[in-house]
Amino acid sequence: MKKIIALLLMLAMLVCCFASCGSDAETTSSEDTSSVATKTVLKMGTNAYFQPYEYYEGEKIIGIDAEIAAAIAEKLGMELEIVDMQFDSIITAVNEGSVDFGMAGMTVNEERLKEVDFSTSYANGVQVIIVKEGSSIKTVDDLYADGASQKVGVQLGTTGDTYATGDFGDRVTQYSNGNEAVLALNGGEVDCVIIDNEPAKALVNANKGLKILETSYADEDYAICVKKGNNDLLDKINKAIDELVADGTIDTIVAKYIK
Repeated sequence: MKKIIALLLMLAMLVCCFASCGSDAETTSSEDTSSVATKTVLKMGTNAYFQPYEYYEGEKIIGIDAEIAAAIAEKLGMELEIVDMQFDSIITAVNEGSVDFGMAGMTVNEERLKEVDFSTSYANGVQVIIVKEGSSIKTVDDLYADGASQKVGVQLGTTGDTYATGDFGDRVTQYSNGNEAVLALNGGEVDCVIIDNEPAKALVNANKGLKILETSYADEDYAICVKKGNNDLLDKINKAIDELVADGTIDTIVAKYIK
């Protein structure tokens, strides 16, 4: 009888154990599915010092990228949340999942394609050179001349940084944003600043004694980056971009900021 009773108790304990495990597994599965199914916020990583693409108006981030991203989120039935960070941290944030995508006047290039996937292009950009009025730098060719020693300021992590570092090496100084680079130019720390044309216009307008050279430094296309392999989100973003181009929404947004 003792043996029978012990066996019955052991069987009862095993049944309880399996029931508990099954309940935990079901609960976890239910929670995981629910968290994905009820996702209502789309997080965008950006660097909000790139006027007119993204910049602060009071405490709110506005601009071309901000409005296009909001239109994409609306297409996806989601609410947009913009997370401001250093430009060179955006790809890391995308890969770590702290944001869903990166959008900051970001150009597609081979190095970035190794780390993230990109959407179709939604805008075009031109890298230009800002100098002081009266500067000895008259065209982009002056930076490549034999014996050239001019110091170049760039925004860390941008394509302007990539191109200039490749072209001019240790003559390049990196700054957190375009404002800091222009302050360095005004202070005589660098002889020119390489940055996107539209932010360059805003920076020149805000700083007397500066001008943009007529010859551009590089032409490029802007796109949205997502975590490599996240094809579901990428396909949805591409579909939204196609629709926003087709109905004229993107042109309207760009025209609002670039006259």
